[in-house]
Amino acid sequence: MGGSALYIESVVEATLPVSSEPGEPGPRGRLHTTGQLGDVMKESATLAYTYVRALLNRKQPENRFFDNNIIHLHVPEGATPKDGPSAGVTMTTALLSLAQGKQVRDDVAMTGELTLTGRVLKIGGLKEKTIAARRAGVKRILFPKANMADWEELPEHVKVGIEGCPIEWYEEIPPLVGLTI
Repeated sequence: MGGSALYIESVVEATLPVSSEPGEPGPRGRLHTTGQLGDVMKESATLAYTYVRALLNRKQPENRFFDNNIIHLHVPEGATPKDGPSAGVTMTTALLSLAQGKQVRDDVAMTGELTLTGRVLKIGGLKEKTIAARRAGVKRILFPKANMADWEELPEHVKVGIEGCPIEWYEEIPPLVGLTI
């Protein structure tokens, strides 16, 4: 029957004052997570936070958003614990969106496990995730390139009206959702 869409939220919980005193510690920003997250999802959130900080440091060094902000990442999904790694790219995108002050396109869904170097790894359940995306009114779904054979095997009636975008590296995602890097 397919799954259901998993939404990821991120907000600035607090902004810490910037100190210009010599000898003061460097960046003090951090991540706070909530929701029914299992250990793997908690690790995915931490990895997403580390990756997006490194990405911005490399691509937009002037963006020091994460240095003095406490970020709250929430997965509002009722009482069902979520423990898969496939929300890694979504969590990263939520954090990048927050850092850039731009909303992500609301007609895009994504799935994929993220590595520290930005590679997007294969996931399970692409059919169920595509059905859930379709129910949510999605027009474009981003999925790991390693799942291309799974996409091609989906019945046409499942894919109709949805653009499938295979992704190999995270840096391919921002332009597809309305963000920049």
